Amino acid sequence: MSRVMAIAAACGLIASAAFAQTPDLQPGERLEKLQFPAATMELKGWTKFGNSEVYTLPVKAGQHVKISFSTKSKFAFLSIFDLAAPDDEAIFGTDEDGLTYSVTVKQNTTWLFRPYYSKVSPRRGLGAPYSILVEPQVAPPPGAPAPAEGLAPSPLFPP
Repeated sequence: MSRVMAIAAACGLIASAAFAQTPDLQPGERLEKLQFPAATMELKGWTKFGNSEVYTLPVKAGQHVKISFSTKSKFAFLSIFDLAAPDDEAIFGTDEDGLTYSVTVKQNTTWLFRPYYSKVSPRRGLGAPYSILVEPQVAPPPGAPAPAEGLAPSPLFPP
């Protein structure tokens, strides 16, 4: 009987992990499930007052990825959430963190990309087009030095 209970408990843990990976959608949002791309993937869409596509992207520990957001509107933004995280805080947001997110994934999880049109800003029009680039990055070889920041030394002006 204890073996049956152990199996039931394990299934419950698997089910709760699956529920943690399911996003809560806002009214008007449509979910598109993505797979991690082998090459650069571009997502294009239109966001207006919460009526837009949202995307889930499963990522695995050790993957290197760069996410870039672009739009012509100063009122459109992108937030990225970790669906396995216990809180509702974004792990990245273009409104505060810039337009590019480069990271090495620490653990297997699923991210939610939520493009949105700011409702708190004075705005013109009903929404904005956007583009999201998902770019897998090549990992640096183990023990390789990190790339130097800034300009390379000049033979005319040694460091």
